[in-house]
Amino acid sequence: MQQDAQTADKVIFADQVLTMGSAEISGPAAVAIREGRILAVVPRERARDHIGPRTRVLDAGRRTIMPGFVDVHAHSEVAARTRYLTVDCRAPECATIADVLDKLTSALPEARDGWLVGEANLFYDQKLAEKRFPTRAELDSVSRTVAIALRCGGHLTVLNSRALELAGIDVDYQAVTHSITGMPTVERDAGGVPTGIVKEMDNLLPLPGLGADELRTAIGEGITELFTRHGVTTIGEISETVDGMRHYDANLAAGMLAARMHFYLWVPGTVSLDQACDHRSWLRFDSPEDLIRVQGVKMFSDGGYSAASAAMKRPYALDPHGHHCGAVALSAEQLAEALRRTAEAGLQLAVHANGDRAQEEVCTAFEGVRLPAGALRPRVEHAGNFVPDYEWATQAWQRAGIIPVPQPVFLYNFGEFIPTYVGEYARRGQFPFRRLLDDGWPISGSSDVWIGSEQRQTNPFFSIACCVQRHSFHGHPIEPDQAITRTEALRMHTLNAAAAMGQDSTRGSLEPGKLADLVVVDRDPLTCAEDEIAAIEVDQVFLGGRSVFTRDAAQDITA
Repeated sequence: MQQDAQTADKVIFADQVLTMGSAEISGPAAVAIREGRILAVVPRERARDHIGPRTRVLDAGRRTIMPGFVDVHAHSEVAARTRYLTVDCRAPECATIADVLDKLTSALPEARDGWLVGEANLFYDQKLAEKRFPTRAELDSVSRTVAIALRCGGHLTVLNSRALELAGIDVDYQAVTHSITGMPTVERDAGGVPTGIVKEMDNLLPLPGLGADELRTAIGEGITELFTRHGVTTIGEISETVDGMRHYDANLAAGMLAARMHFYLWVPGTVSLDQACDHRSWLRFDSPEDLIRVQGVKMFSDGGYSAASAAMKRPYALDPHGHHCGAVALSAEQLAEALRRTAEAGLQLAVHANGDRAQEEVCTAFEGVRLPAGALRPRVEHAGNFVPDYEWATQAWQRAGIIPVPQPVFLYNFGEFIPTYVGEYARRGQFPFRRLLDDGWPISGSSDVWIGSEQRQTNPFFSIACCVQRHSFHGHPIEPDQAITRTEALRMHTLNAAAAMGQDSTRGSLEPGKLADLVVVDRDPLTCAEDEIAAIEVDQVFLGGRSVFTRDAAQDITA
């Protein structure tokens, strides 16, 4: 018997449904799903119009249903590897250098291939009680025979003497000049001897890796723990390795992964620009395109604030000579060529540009590039995090036609520390979300999870709390006048995030015709106490209308 076109395969009732679309429903409602897509979202009393003899009816009770989250900028393979390969030395659990050394010492039996790698936060020198990094000598006190690398985020690492030796870094070492995540730097003392601190060099170090089976398992477990359990149903993944991308595909096929993967091929870290633009000839996936695809290309034009390698217009406050402004790693010609070629290949270009000088050069390079009809607008990753000259920046973004992609979680990660590194002028212009939204910029939220991220960084509700509360790592307010509403913050992580990837016609809101990617949460994020936002739990996740995750402690959705 053929079903009527308005009859659903599944109907889910809830006391509250947040559509995040053009129309919200007040009071108890129902979501009707057919063939993996939203058929209708209606008040509870109208749900019978979509229920037939074969419709499965579920009831979430007093809980809230909302769209699955879209994380437009993540390094999930790196984060998954980190869970397997590193010792967690992050603050505040490790509060002092002594705590760090004790943690590394106790983990020496876990060394792999002669290396022990510790994970530390961004701005680690500001989060430890001593307000400095552990020294090379202090790491040597843990071991002189095991190479120790303390990775303080993805831009700065502290090495002991054995690690320097294995990396070939001595007094005569000359850092390469090409860009991977920024311009590589080896810090030296007055005598030219490496101190152990290296910047933007993690991909040049002979750090241990995972075997194929380990990596596939790490990715499967990592996506579940870091993303699915927090309601993230689409990930804009910055590629790490070609093998890794193939493991995502294999895990999807085996039912070990429940997220839609949109890859941004890292150039030149994963592949060359030529390979990226020609990816269809050599990178084929077995899983359907609605689950896994190449979305774009990611490039780095500068480094990070924590390594003082973001390209700024003013010298860093930490520079005793008053002339270090970071470095731009990509020329205008390279940027323009990358935009032209990716657009012709049907790919979206995303360029990492932290500093205002880097953003200026990126936008200037993009201004003269004419895109083909229908091409996705380029993204500038981190535009909107620190905006020292708001009028200039937003005008440059407008002229270049870019999409700014900020990360609200960085309010907590390092908002209070930027002035120490950059200068006192940085006490204003941080994460000006209120002003950006008021001026019509549909900004998104994303985790940018990498090594050294905070423990809650992949939880969108933590990011939403950052937008609303704007509290720093030590609990200080960061420009509270730039706080936004809960609805706006939720939309940043759903519909606006989908739009940043050019996918808002298929996801980001619960509207007819869109993918039935939705989550059931244990309380209403619009009405719960403000200090409860980050503690909201995802009870169940549906991907294409299929249940893919249920929290162990959650009350079952009843039939």
